[in-house]
Amino acid sequence: MAITDDDVRKLELLAALHLSDADRARMRAHLEHILAYMQVLDTIDVTGVPPTSQVVEAENVLRADEARPSFTTEDMLRNAPDARSPFYRVPRFVGE
Repeated sequence: MAITDDDVRKLELLAALHLSDADRARMRAHLEHILAYMQVLDTIDVTGVPPTSQVVEAENVLRADEARPSFTTEDMLRNAPDARSPFYRVPRFVGE
């Protein structure tokens, strides 16, 4: 599959990039190289390989989610520059 200049311009627009003609030509070459590699990968027989197969054994490394003692509300608010228990007070902000 060949990458056209229109394809590169569309990707440039979607990615909010502003490429020069030289950069656009280099991007086209890179994309064609990527697609050629994808075609090589497409030839690999993956029959019988589960979709979630890993190269190395993976284990759940997260700790169990268990309730444990934490800070009190007063301790948490002690370092706040402006607190009105049980809340942090922050400056008003209205965006555009």
